[in-house]
Amino acid sequence: MCGRLTLTHPNEALAALFAATPSNDLPQGPIYNLCPTEQVPVVTSDGGRRLRPMRWGLVPPWYKTPTDGPLIINARSDTVAEKPAFREAIRQRRCILLASGFYEWSAGEGKERLPWHITRSDGAPLALGALWSQWGEMATCAVVTLEAGPNLEHIHDREPLILEPEDWPLWLGEAGHGAARLMKATAPGVLQSHRVGKAVNSNRASGPELIERV
Repeated sequence: MCGRLTLTHPNEALAALFAATPSNDLPQGPIYNLCPTEQVPVVTSDGGRRLRPMRWGLVPPWYKTPTDGPLIINARSDTVAEKPAFREAIRQRRCILLASGFYEWSAGEGKERLPWHITRSDGAPLALGALWSQWGEMATCAVVTLEAGPNLEHIHDREPLILEPEDWPLWLGEAGHGAARLMKATAPGVLQSHRVGKAVNSNRASGPELIERV
């Protein structure tokens, strides 16, 4: 779940929205097919909010190389507090991964997979609940996912954790404890989705035509 992103909002607008200090090495959009292992913009808070790049694909500290084990791009909400790769990060290193949209695939005939592009209905950036880990000099992250709600259950059985502005301080650890209560499906009407062409099935595809409705 949640394996490709789009990023079309300017970094300056993202930094202003979160009142965060931006790094000078953020990924530059527009990006219409942002894939795992690439850099994504992430908000962290430790004495002040920062908008910084991280590798999408969490690398646990015991990996000898970034490819020493499976690529970890998502963390299931129901097991995130128990899995060794996540249990410390979910308590101490929560972050918000920013995107303009994401792709998901529904089942078609036979083995066919039909791509959809999903965004907020109000046009605002998506604030995805995530967690991060430091591996050597590299910061890496994974998106928290949960059982899909009414916005996406017709497409897939999982969805990313999407945070509303009032949730940001608690998820970032600025408003005390209790972030677990934020791990719930998005309210009806928050998201919109439309079918897109199969070109996006290739991780090498790029360009604005990828998000055009079909």
